[in-house]
This record gives sequence, structure tokens and C-alpha cells, in this order.
Amino acid sequence: MSSSDTIFALATAQGRAGIAVFRISGPAAREALEALAGFDTLPPPRTTIRCRMVDPRSGDLLDDGLAVWFPGPASFTGEDVAEFHTHGGRATVEALGETLAALPGLRLAEPGEFSKRAFLAGKIDLTEAEAIADLVDAETDAQRLQALAQLGGGLSKKLEAWRADLIDILAHTEAWIDFPDEDLPADVEAAARARIAGLASDVSDFLDDNRRGERLRDGLQVAILGAPNAGKSSLLNALAARDVAIVSDIAGTTRDVIEVHLDLGGWPVTLADTAGLRDAEDAVEQEGVNRALARADEADLCLVLFDSTQPPDRQSLDLLDRTNAIAVATKADLPGKPQAPALGQCALSVSAISGEGLPGLLSSLEGAVADLMDVSGGPVPLTRLRHRVALAECTDALRRAATAVDTELVAEDLRLAVRALGRVTGRVDIEDLLDVIFSDFCIGK
Repeated sequence: MSSSDTIFALATAQGRAGIAVFRISGPAAREALEALAGFDTLPPPRTTIRCRMVDPRSGDLLDDGLAVWFPGPASFTGEDVAEFHTHGGRATVEALGETLAALPGLRLAEPGEFSKRAFLAGKIDLTEAEAIADLVDAETDAQRLQALAQLGGGLSKKLEAWRADLIDILAHTEAWIDFPDEDLPADVEAAARARIAGLASDVSDFLDDNRRGERLRDGLQVAILGAPNAGKSSLLNALAARDVAIVSDIAGTTRDVIEVHLDLGGWPVTLADTAGLRDAEDAVEQEGVNRALARADEADLCLVLFDSTQPPDRQSLDLLDRTNAIAVATKADLPGKPQAPALGQCALSVSAISGEGLPGLLSSLEGAVADLMDVSGGPVPLTRLRHRVALAECTDALRRAATAVDTELVAEDLRLAVRALGRVTGRVDIEDLLDVIFSDFCIGK
């Protein structure tokens, strides 16, 4: 793979559609546009022109569609870019793809290669490139808004402001080293150390965000837990509005974890139905119980279910000690002695059969999720582990610099802090990150 190659890809989804878009980027994009569209002169830049696309090898008509020309550097990748907008039938897409592949100098793009070229051309930084992938993958409104904020530079602007401040402090620090005999103001060193400590506190506070950006990007995990026949599978089916799990009066029916993805008021949530908690009678069911308890440890929220017609079991009551647990009394439609007093006044009473209490449960879930997200109009949060690791390294370096005795050590730790910030946006040391980051993209982006 070479950046001097001309690449092409279908930039829209595979399958039958009204429109399909092929994107071409590189030095041979102009020749490809002229060869297929038959233009004597190139169309005006960034103007959609109707054209008849023809296979230059055979002269056969491929489609009657649209073409757009984006001469570099005023394009997404910074290179010459051409686009063909065709009808989205499978045969049309295959014919145009085969024709482009046969043109000299063109090859199919790797996943994320268009965005990678945009980064290498300085059109976007790494956080903005990652935001493009997040925007493509967004399944809820909250995920879309977070990706747009990051794509707009919300995260990179904050990091670059810190980086500029650090470089300024580093310049003053190196002045102490280079001009030790000069009469520098006595308070310069004290002021610099105070600024370093202030920056370390700012970065540390930014890291202390309860992982809300990563949680929103990946989706929150909600585990449904409780004794056998507490109504876990019925509740999962009711919340999913479809039959996801098998419902049976036979205890131990659910052995493995069953997941369903929901858009909960704009928040991405994965609900997990788990095996009933009890002393299992066989090894397979015991493994299911172990997995249920493991899922409880990993979950952002736990719905702990109790059969309202039966006394609450000890294993489920123990789960209520968790700060992320919500008590739910099920089978509210059946006659029986309610067990809510044993669960506390905040227990929610629901029926998966009649729907009683389900709106209240959903409202409580949305509120709990919103609290975890802590969307208060603050700065764009970190969305990936690599961001968090780099900022943690930056914080450690700043704390060392603030207390270092030797000026040379202060300067070295400041350089390490600057380098760590630069890795987030791609300003330094990014060669080993590029393939990992862009390999997660879809082809055509």
C-alpha cells in the first residue's frame, strides 16, 4: 500500500438502494473521471454534473448518473477526488466497480484509507478521524451528538490549548538551563512550577469523568439478575418488545447470558438476561450462575428482580448492596403478598404481562443512565482508552515536573507531557497507531 496510489471504493452500503456513491482519490482520479464520464473538459469543481458512464474498454453503457470533481488540495483527502453517483442496484454497482478496478493505476481502498489520507494531509487530526468512525457507527442520538462534537474539534481544541501552555512553560524552563548566569526574575521558577501543578490538576480532573464518553460510545451494560422464575426473561422480552428469551415455569431454563441492544431515550444500552441465582443442581447451571455474577460485576447498572408473590431470596438481597442496583418487584398482576417492604421503599413494582409499571421502570432506567453520563454541557469527553492512557502519562509527567529538584529533570518531564498530549491528536509518535486506528473503519471512509 502506498500513499501515491489512486484508491477507489463504494462509499455507500452494499445492497439494493436508490443511490450508490463511488469515491476515487489520488493522482489518477482525473483520468478515471474522464475515462468513464467522457468529459472533454473537467466539470467545475464541487458541482454535480449529469453524465453517462461508459466502460472505456468495451464502450458499453454502465449507467446514467452524476459525477462530482474535487481537485486537491480542496478535498477531503487533500488529493484529487472524483465521485460517481449511480443507481444503487446490485448489477450496476458491480459493473462500475469492476470497470474502476480495471483502470490503470487504481486499486480498491483499504478500510479507513480515505480518512487516513485526510489525516496525513493535515485535514483532520486523530481525534477527528476517530469521530468520523463514531459518527458512522452511531446508533442513538446521544452517540451522534457526541461524535459531532468531537468531529468539530471540541476535544482537540482543549488538548491543543494544554499543549500550547506546556510548550510555553517548557520554553521558560529551558531558559533557566541555557542562561544560568542571567539575572532572570526570582519568581520565574516558582511561577512556572505553579503553572505545572495547575495543569496537572486540570488534566487529572478531566480524566475523572466516570468514563462517560467511552460508556456512551460503547453502550451501557445493564444486567437483569434474580432468582429462578423471578421474571427476568419475561422482563427482557417486554423491554425489547419482542421474544428474545425463552420463558418457562421450569427453573434453570436460562443457562447463558442473552443480550439485546436498546435505544433507551437516546442512550445506547445492552440488556443482559442471566441465569437464575441459586445453588445449582448441575455443573452447566452452576456455570450459568457464575456468568450471571460475573456480569453483575461488569455491569454499569443491575436490575435485581424479586417475585412479588414469594419471599425475597438472600442471594438477590445481597446484590442490593451495590450502588448500581435497582430493586424490581415483578408479577404485579398476580394476587399475592407484595414483598416491596423487604426490598425498601424505592423498589419498583412491574408486570411484564400487563405492562403495569413498565413506563416507570423505563423512566428510572433513563434517569440512572443520564446520571452515569453526566451530560451537563461540559467539554467533549474522552471516547477511547488510548486517550485516557496518554493523558494519564501526561499527568504523571507533570506531577514529577512540579516536584523535581533539578531543572533538567523538570524540562525532560515537560517534554514527556507534551509528547503524551501530542499522541492523542497525532502531533507526534503516531506511526504505530495509524494502522490500529484506521483498520476499524469501513471501506470507503
